[in-house]
Amino acid sequence: MSVDLLVAGGGPAGLATALHAVRAGLSVRVWEPRSDPVDKACGEGLMPGALALLAELDVDPPGHALRGIRYVGGGRAATADFGAGPGRGVRRTALHDALAHAVREAGVTVEHRTAREVRQDDAGVTVDGERAGHLVAADGLHSPLRRALGLERAPRARRRHGLRRHYRLAPWTSYVEVHWGAAAEAYVTPVADDLVGVAVLTSQRAGYDEHLAAFPALRERLAGAEPDGDVRGAGPLRQRTRARTAGRVLLVGDAAGYVDALTGEGVALGLAQARAAVDAVAAGDVARYEREWPRLTRRYRWLTAGLVAATRPAPARRAIVPVARAARPVFGLVVDQLASGHGRDVTRPDAAPARA
Repeated sequence: MSVDLLVAGGGPAGLATALHAVRAGLSVRVWEPRSDPVDKACGEGLMPGALALLAELDVDPPGHALRGIRYVGGGRAATADFGAGPGRGVRRTALHDALAHAVREAGVTVEHRTAREVRQDDAGVTVDGERAGHLVAADGLHSPLRRALGLERAPRARRRHGLRRHYRLAPWTSYVEVHWGAAAEAYVTPVADDLVGVAVLTSQRAGYDEHLAAFPALRERLAGAEPDGDVRGAGPLRQRTRARTAGRVLLVGDAAGYVDALTGEGVALGLAQARAAVDAVAAGDVARYEREWPRLTRRYRWLTAGLVAATRPAPARRAIVPVARAARPVFGLVVDQLASGHGRDVTRPDAAPARA
């Protein structure tokens, strides 16, 4: 056996899996075809729960402190602070650098390779001729391994996409601002003292600047600011899975299924799944991860799917900020639920499997 655990994918979920594996006494290797640092179009706001999961791994990425969430629309705003302490806006490349440094310090080998052919038997997994005890597929939203293993299900919802660009200017807010438009949401996340990320989520196909034009107040804030880097895109966001395991293979992170980026929980979910997957491998019980995954992700799936569906009609989108303002305690409770993370959700190993 080459290693106890082979991880396909060197994003946050894959690197966190490797770190947990080392701590569990497993030999591990990571395959990632992309060059460092690995970037991705995302909102880049880490909730307090995500920071706590990173702290467990002694990872502390640089960024900009976040007090909470602010919904903006129609000239009004509704604000809710994180009750569990501050979050942090962290540029995706800075998050990758911090995790990659921790992986190197732990002595884990990262090879620039793509996992293609997977064969397995009762004793292990063979990936492109390399032998391992188990394989974690953390190869992203459109996971080729998920598809090859027959774990992918056809989407049934409208397809939403995300676009992100950074701007060189001092942040005007210490909140993640969600600007609600007629057909899109724009997410403003301070990620450094001189850098702001603006991501757009929508089901309508158009260029980034065209979408941004639907938010005149935000566009005015960005007037004159120099873009930092190109526009990056991701999608379709909704990904459904038949299961999260197949034999000795476990899906972790976005590869395991994804609803939407609306609630900003992707990184926290990936980190929590990484820990749960390694716990299952170390226990010699892959099925344990399949049992735990539904509970680990339940709150995210319900809240995110519910919010996406509820804000699909145009009248509902116009009403979201006034309703949040009128029901501040409820808005604050939802934000706290999202912010607290998923590190303590796995308490029932007999939880029944659910479909993403």
